[in-house]
Amino acid sequence: MTLILEKDQIEMRQVYADTIRKLAAADPNVIALEADLSSSMSTGGLKEELPGQYVNVGIMEANMMGIAAGLSVLGRKPFIHSFGQFVTRRAFDQVFVSLGYAQLSAVIVGSDAGVSAEHNGGTHMTFEDIALMREIPNAYVYEASDAIQFGWLLEQAYEKGGLHYIRTIRKNATQLYKPNTTFEKAQILHQGTDITICATGIMVAETLKAAASLKEIGISAEVIDLFSIKPLDGATLLESVKKTGRVITAENHNVNGGLGSAVAEFLGEHHPVPLYRIGVREQFGQVGLMPYLQEFYGLTAEHIVLQAKKMIS
Repeated sequence: MTLILEKDQIEMRQVYADTIRKLAAADPNVIALEADLSSSMSTGGLKEELPGQYVNVGIMEANMMGIAAGLSVLGRKPFIHSFGQFVTRRAFDQVFVSLGYAQLSAVIVGSDAGVSAEHNGGTHMTFEDIALMREIPNAYVYEASDAIQFGWLLEQAYEKGGLHYIRTIRKNATQLYKPNTTFEKAQILHQGTDITICATGIMVAETLKAAASLKEIGISAEVIDLFSIKPLDGATLLESVKKTGRVITAENHNVNGGLGSAVAEFLGEHHPVPLYRIGVREQFGQVGLMPYLQEFYGLTAEHIVLQAKKMIS
């Protein structure tokens, strides 16, 4: 696979707005629901462009889930957006009962993932949304790593039906993939034999940087973008770990309940190996720019390199 590794020219929020615009123009059943964050997600223009297919419910996220459930019962295809903590932590019971338990279809997008919330601070910095959404039976849980992947995930969720949670940042991500790349399974972005490093979201680019640094000191790291946390691509993970014998996970999320837990649970049952989880540990969020926050929480290439060296030595 040819990697690009440069800042996307299109922001993730624009991908969301453009994808909704495309799907809604072709299917009158597509309805976009916002909780007073249309300017934050570039969806404000949809109200005029797609009358009757865009609803700003106000700052009432739990109510938004109930509206989405009602729309789904009527055969509509709701797309729901708010910041990650609001569509998961705040509205979890409504998501669980009204959508999950009722076996209805909806695509929930949680933006401002983890440290990308920056100046919105600790109350808006969700490190637990993946953990919550993984607990809903039959729900799909993803974290988008770049704009190409995000657009693909949105369209696939629309086609597949069911309850989907897609976690993303709002602004520019590092572009990893060429246009028209498809993502039927986890992506092996760098071949290696000494250690497997699994990552999602912003941590994929950090992991690729770490793999390059490790190569310089003679350590061969295999990098996997495990963007689908539920269902987990166990086959790809298992094939890699059987070769390398050790694994690191890296995520912009709490180490409990997210990617690290999903990998640990799978390998614990199928192929136990030494494992270290890089992520947030017993900490709340705070105000700051992403470089500072990534360093504070240990979400950098340098931290990945350090742990890889410790595991191999």
